[in-house]
Amino acid sequence: MADGTPRTLAADAYVYGYPLVCDLSMVGTFHVSGLGAIGPGPFNTFGHADELATPASHFVSVNNDTVYSAAQLDLSGGPLLLHVPDTAGAYYVLQFIDAWTNNFAYIGRRSTGTGEQTWLIAPPHWHGTPPAGVGVITAPTTVATVAARFACDGPEDLPRVAALQRKLTLAPLEPGGILAGIPEPDPDVPEELRLLEQLRVWAAAFPPAEADLAYQQRFAPIGLLDDDRSPYRDGPAEWVGALVAGLADGRERVEAATRPAEGRPVGEWNVNLHLFDYNLDHLGPGTRDEPRFRIADRRAAYLTRAVAARMGLWGNHAYEAVYGNTYDDAEGKPLTGAHAYTLRFDELPPVDGFWSVTMYGVPEYYLVENPAGRYSIGDRTPGLVYAPDGSLTLVIQRERPADPAEAANWLPAPEGGFRPMIRLYEPGTAVLDGTYRIPPIRRK
Repeated sequence: MADGTPRTLAADAYVYGYPLVCDLSMVGTFHVSGLGAIGPGPFNTFGHADELATPASHFVSVNNDTVYSAAQLDLSGGPLLLHVPDTAGAYYVLQFIDAWTNNFAYIGRRSTGTGEQTWLIAPPHWHGTPPAGVGVITAPTTVATVAARFACDGPEDLPRVAALQRKLTLAPLEPGGILAGIPEPDPDVPEELRLLEQLRVWAAAFPPAEADLAYQQRFAPIGLLDDDRSPYRDGPAEWVGALVAGLADGRERVEAATRPAEGRPVGEWNVNLHLFDYNLDHLGPGTRDEPRFRIADRRAAYLTRAVAARMGLWGNHAYEAVYGNTYDDAEGKPLTGAHAYTLRFDELPPVDGFWSVTMYGVPEYYLVENPAGRYSIGDRTPGLVYAPDGSLTLVIQRERPADPAEAANWLPAPEGGFRPMIRLYEPGTAVLDGTYRIPPIRRK
């Protein structure tokens, strides 16, 4: 295939546009059915989970450490005032994500402290005057997401978290604004080309950064810049076939990039400290505008962005939380509930916040039901048994261990294959510079 053919352009468009389509599809789902324990709600209003995530929370790699609150923002009606309560030192983070999945601001213990705060969230190119003493967060797109996570030490801690959630509020700076919402793609476009139609409509409604706009021009031959009637309703069969093949190529390119790199040491966890470093243009309060947290090659950033949306939509930069996952044991064999394993920490993860290991099934990366109702384990899990030398050995297997000490340190596994994920909140320097290594999982 020569560069610039419809098939090649469709493949590149998939990689470029999948995050936008994934994000806004999730925003739309949020309005209709909510997200896990968070019920559906309108724009510019926080919804709150009243429990930790469970297998019913069908969200890719959802965490089980924090209680979620979320708001889908529509700033087309004007700026919003955000009030954040005092958490009395407890960990929390409000992560701001634009329609292209760029993390463009953070409020929380790491970035702005845990005291009571008020911020103004402004739409793109807003030039008004904020209230005195109120900081401004400018969103790159008129539709954006605020994902709030409050650390929760288990069911008994839920009332404290609920009291904080009730004090987390949004209000228009000037009431009465009319919201534009998310435009509807042409419903008559065949399902096989729906992603291109969504990308065509939504990229026009929520334009990216200037440098990305220049890159988008190359997709004009396949209709992505058409601003009138959809070109995908009744295109020539050969052209449609090429686009469908190209979308499949792009999907496979993203899937291939999610797999562990060849040559990786056997049993090593896949820890990508730069999975969310693709935002190169809109780095607001709480972000770290440093070369090591920016992907220099913009086209490489597009693929990284697509992988992040596929594996962990709405995940944080590494300086807020580091994520590691593995599919294999220390001998390079796939993890499966047919066997029992241990994960021994001679040195506990160096974090300023806390850490956990969460169990996910494959290939969906959802939490897996188990009789114990335990989906994660970490330094806040009550009753963990440490060795006299301070080391900690977690037990990962399907059945509850007979030994009480092992049962206290047990992370239940499903019957089939699985992928655990480790999360390190407010990671220390040794994590961010790569000198701390997560130990491999070993078969018992």
